[in-house]
Amino acid sequence: MMSSSVHAPVAVVAAMHEELSALLAQMPDEQRVRAAGRDFWVGHLHGQPVVAVLSRIGKVAAAVTATVLLERFGVRAIVFTGVAGGLAPDVEVGDVVVATQLLQHDLDASPIFPKYEVPLMGLSRFAADAAVSDALAAAAEAALRDPVALVGQAAVDEFGLRSPKVHRGLLVSGDRFVSTAAESDALRRSLPDALAVEMEGAAVAQACHDYGVPFAAVRTISDRADDAAHGDFARFVAEVASRYSLALASAWLATLPSSSEAPAAT
Repeated sequence: MMSSSVHAPVAVVAAMHEELSALLAQMPDEQRVRAAGRDFWVGHLHGQPVVAVLSRIGKVAAAVTATVLLERFGVRAIVFTGVAGGLAPDVEVGDVVVATQLLQHDLDASPIFPKYEVPLMGLSRFAADAAVSDALAAAAEAALRDPVALVGQAAVDEFGLRSPKVHRGLLVSGDRFVSTAAESDALRRSLPDALAVEMEGAAVAQACHDYGVPFAAVRTISDRADDAAHGDFARFVAEVASRYSLALASAWLATLPSSSEAPAAT
């Protein structure tokens, strides 16, 4: 469960610079703290003590970032935002996936352990925090009712964001950018309930599980994880995903009990 202390900060983490810059632009008092080769931005957003950080890309980088957030900043919850590739047939570009479970699709220590199971843990799927995920899903439902207000008419037209949807379910992570139809087809066969694929979430979920700290992941679908996955990626992140991330993180933070104290770093 989330710590009862409203004075402990929450963490908002992204892997891409654009999401972090959009968030920082709304933090009136952010201060940079350098740790583990990363810039952690400490301040407030919507009255909440927040630590925002760019995790970098991949599972190891994300796990290191999560550990620093937990050990040094004592965060009471971590939310990971950013983009993912759609896997399930109805998960389209511009949709949002809120994870209920997270799994490392490239973890295989068989035959010693079952495929996907984290050795010595007996787990392959890590549950996202229900309360935080519910709040993020509700925020996403509200925001996506009017995509033009969220991202502008030009982005809606360019990326075909006519009726974006919110999905909840399995999010899978691995240390490769899935960008061919053959790769995505293989993932669908192996993990037929997977909604989307990315490169960080399951690693952060495992770290938060070890520490007993709530974790949630909300991802904007930037592509279909197929042969066209690289097309217009940077522009989509800047014009769509960054605005989604800011809107959803802001809406979630607005639901939390307020605190007048800034988070502390030691």
